[in-house]
Amino acid sequence: MPLYEYAVIRPDGSHEKTFEVLQRLGETPLTVHPETGEPVERIISVINGPMPPGDRIKGDISNKNLEKQGFTKYQKTSTGKYEKILGDGPDLINKHDHV
Repeated sequence: MPLYEYAVIRPDGSHEKTFEVLQRLGETPLTVHPETGEPVERIISVINGPMPPGDRIKGDISNKNLEKQGFTKYQKTSTGKYEKILGDGPDLINKHDHV
């Protein structure tokens, strides 16, 4: 059975708190909160699962795009230190260095 997400509808039409209900596929969606009687609306939940490789956004974490967006990228070395690959910041980060 799917888990559906519902939102309480405020008097101005906006959504307030959300809750989840386990329901059968063909079951009629709720219109009121089962405990409080407040009006509710079933909402689309965020899908949580792996994306097929073809569906991934290409280039969003490429070095070129990261630098363009102002990020700094570090890569962990075999000695446990982090070397700067691109962007601003120190050239090397070592967890044993204390400020």
